[in-house]
Amino acid sequence: MNWLQKKYWWIVVVAIFLAITFIAGAVHYRFDLTAEKRFSLSEPTKQLLGKLEEPVHIQVFLTGDLPADYKKLSLATKDLLADFRDRSHKVRISFEIPGEGLNDTAKANLYDSLSRLGVVFERNEDVTSANKSTSQIIIPSALVTYGDQQPVAIDLRSSRTVFKTYNVVNDNPEIDKEATRNAAEALLEFKFADAIDKLTRTKVPTIAYLVGNGEAPAPKVYDLMQSLRNQYRFGIFDLKKSYPNPKEIDALLIVKPTQPFTDEDKLKLDQYIMHGGKVVWAVDKLYAELDSLMRSQADFVAFDRNLNLDDILFKYGVRINGDLLQDLNCSKIPVVRGYNPDGSPQMIRLPWPYYPFLSAHSNNPISKNLDRVLPIFPSSIDTVSAPGIRKTVLLASDTNSRTISSPAMVSLNATALTDDDFRTFNKSYVPVAVLLEGQFKSLFANRLTPQIQDSVAKALGLPFAASSATEGKQIVVSDGDIFTNAVTNTSGPLPMGMIPFENYRFANREFFQNSIDYLVNASNIFVARNKEFTLRLLDKRKVEEEKIKWQIINIVLPIGVILLIGILFQWRRKKKFAYK
Repeated sequence: MNWLQKKYWWIVVVAIFLAITFIAGAVHYRFDLTAEKRFSLSEPTKQLLGKLEEPVHIQVFLTGDLPADYKKLSLATKDLLADFRDRSHKVRISFEIPGEGLNDTAKANLYDSLSRLGVVFERNEDVTSANKSTSQIIIPSALVTYGDQQPVAIDLRSSRTVFKTYNVVNDNPEIDKEATRNAAEALLEFKFADAIDKLTRTKVPTIAYLVGNGEAPAPKVYDLMQSLRNQYRFGIFDLKKSYPNPKEIDALLIVKPTQPFTDEDKLKLDQYIMHGGKVVWAVDKLYAELDSLMRSQADFVAFDRNLNLDDILFKYGVRINGDLLQDLNCSKIPVVRGYNPDGSPQMIRLPWPYYPFLSAHSNNPISKNLDRVLPIFPSSIDTVSAPGIRKTVLLASDTNSRTISSPAMVSLNATALTDDDFRTFNKSYVPVAVLLEGQFKSLFANRLTPQIQDSVAKALGLPFAASSATEGKQIVVSDGDIFTNAVTNTSGPLPMGMIPFENYRFANREFFQNSIDYLVNASNIFVARNKEFTLRLLDKRKVEEEKIKWQIINIVLPIGVILLIGILFQWRRKKKFAYK
């Protein structure tokens, strides 16, 4: 260290400092010491970014003067996209406020165009201590553009709303903002990687909506069809006319059939599955419709639709039970509780146990980090023995459930529960949606003559299969209404997961989209959905009690240490160079 005693030693120190600063600015790297690997990209995401052939432009609109929770989400987005850019120089990032500098008319037109692309807008009302209210439009969205394809909009907010602990019977749920924004950060990698994957894929899967057995009509699945048309090749397939070919159709949707399936119908579906086809079954085993109840204002009996699907589903590993599932943690319905002097009805919204909130209790990426899903008159599902088949419960009820066996009486009086009724809600986590994976066995194995097998092979263009040669996937949901949408006279089709008079959209659409992606997407981007960031909050009571102590430790103590070092340095210097 003799160079420190030279006259111009400080020039060397400045040069070293500048070199370190330049290298640190040129090379972006950080060590991820978090237990959940919060700041590390998953391997499928790294592979996706490494294969980019053209530039990907990402415009983030969540910027500017933001509330604290959104500011944190904006910074998390910036850090994540910096990692993306470090992995691939093809990633181009910009943070901008759309329409800045435009007049009101031009800005309104721009916002309307962005809204049609899927960009979301949120109005934030801030009430100050002086009872003054300020309004601000926040755009928690991003647009991902690749080549000449239509941009993909990303909602940066969480698809899962976290609520504080509350009494499901008497209390109204209160949103936990910190936990909800934390869940949004956990999903950022998946959302951006999924958007890039969809824009860069070379093969677009084909999804078909099955008809022929009284499935839900077009107005009731408007949202479903629009969601599919934006991301896949989509079409209608009539089961009565021909065999579905798995080489042409990647996945089939069976949504709320109302007419029985014949053995020929089931044979067509069975062989489609045996040759690698994927199926989503959304089946109402019992007839139970709220429209009938509200129109008649009288009780009705929920009865079996006799769809003739029990044997084929049982063969694949599940049984949809002939019952109705209820849970105390549920949505509400409007009920007439009297009339005003002018004759207009007085409406009140009461908990409706037939609308139980469903959530995930497993780590499967389809329903991981997902908000509550709303069914309407669901049934319970049992998993049964099926060699070689793995069963995963995707959605289940809460901890205060019960089932009512068919024939089940449905009455508006279900909103008025007695103490004896409450004691019967003693079941927990009753399955409503199940994922089946593995090599399925045919329902028709050893049941068909060689002549019939030959005719099947001729009609399908593939030989009759007694079992699937490759691993197949199916999703069975015991409520068709999870994937349908309500239709009103004033607004037309509502979004999937929204019911009239309930100003909240549940995660039905996200669950549906995740289900389809999981069945037909081979990129494994879904691994990123399994991220879960632990929210490590400070103990507010302890912080208040020990505030002075920690202020001294964090503010006064560092200053004191610096002053002490300065005093010691000066004392040593004087002692060393003092005149003797």
